[in-house]
Amino acid sequence: MTEIALIVGTGSGLSASLARLFAKNGMTVVLAARNPQKLEALARDTGARVYACDASSRSDVPALFKSVTADLGSPDVVVYNPSYRTRGPLIELDPVEVERTLMVTCYGGFLVAQAAARQMLERGHGSILFTGASASVKGYAQSAPFAMGKFGLRGLAQSMARELQPKNIHVAHFVIDGGIRQQNDPRGNQRGTDGLLEPDAIAETYLHIHRQHRSAWTWEVELRPWVETF
Repeated sequence: MTEIALIVGTGSGLSASLARLFAKNGMTVVLAARNPQKLEALARDTGARVYACDASSRSDVPALFKSVTADLGSPDVVVYNPSYRTRGPLIELDPVEVERTLMVTCYGGFLVAQAAARQMLERGHGSILFTGASASVKGYAQSAPFAMGKFGLRGLAQSMARELQPKNIHVAHFVIDGGIRQQNDPRGNQRGTDGLLEPDAIAETYLHIHRQHRSAWTWEVELRPWVETF
């Protein structure tokens, strides 16, 4: 039976690489984003179905899973990849922007994971994969909101892994410790050939984790360029 891969928070970087790799490996790919129009080219390339969804919305997320299940079936692997951040000195941060950062970075992860887990527990299997960052384990100056959200997402993943992995639901968190290469990104020239993570290489690790034998599951993996300090 063909596996169904749902990527929530799809953009042009890592999510696009995941979509292409999943499709290459025979999976049915589902893409979800607040602005689905931006995914038209990727959908054509991968044969993916596209849905509109605000991952931080208590109504959008259940509606997404209901639609995907009705149209294609329950997802076998769900990737949570949205990102939003606000930066600045602590005393100058806009509380509205801080709230938005937490809602997208962490609370949305809970909503998506809860919806995915409900279906996977009924079926008795599945993978839920969370994209973290350096901020998942290190709180940088003038970046408190992002650290708060990513720390929370990591805590969610760890708690879920302890609860759900004994029930055959594979939960994994990925600490992406470094910048991800993107087209027309000036950091590519500044940091050199090896200074940024290649999104296709990251995607390979996600697929490997999803396909791990359950006698040797990983709940967390850190990925960084070999020249990155840590």
